Amino acid sequence: MKKKENKENTKVDKEKIVGLNTDNQEHAEKTETVSSGKEDLEMPIEELPVLDEKALLEAKIDELTASNKEITDKYLRLSAEFDNYRKRTLRERMELTKTAAESVMLSILPVTDDFERAMDSIDKGMDFEAVKEGILLIYNKFREFNKQNGITEIEAAGKEFNTDLHEALTKIPAPSEDMKGKIVDVVQKGYYLNDKVIRFAKVVVGE
Repeated sequence: MKKKENKENTKVDKEKIVGLNTDNQEHAEKTETVSSGKEDLEMPIEELPVLDEKALLEAKIDELTASNKEITDKYLRLSAEFDNYRKRTLRERMELTKTAAESVMLSILPVTDDFERAMDSIDKGMDFEAVKEGILLIYNKFREFNKQNGITEIEAAGKEFNTDLHEALTKIPAPSEDMKGKIVDVVQKGYYLNDKVIRFAKVVVGE
């Protein structure tokens, strides 16, 4: 009886051991499955930084493209505005030049009228002194016209010779000691236009 019981107990123990082994194997398989599942879940996480870097680069490219387009548009607008400004300024300058010439001509016309009246008087044989006074009046009027337009005479007679203002046509013996190096005679008057010399005075210098 004891042997029989021992055999049964041994059989039960073997079954338990087999059962335990089976449970351990199933547990291991489940653990492996779960572990495998975790690995599957973790794979995209490992790839996520690469995807983020790519997305950042694409976003940066889009940003730079938009910025470049904005800068290009701004440049084109500024270029067009500058071209319009240049054309407008050129047109205004041409109109100003025409207007300035017109103003000068309108100012000189009365002097021309006076000269014509003086010539008529000469033809009619009027008094010489009256004609002379008329011509002097015209001359003074013309000098005033020049002054109003910024034209002034360069002083020369008796002044020190200055190559910035005067042009020496010839040299002659000075009439006195203090006239050496100075202008003895003025052949043609020189003029300023405002502060600019527009015609040098042609002079004779004493030596």
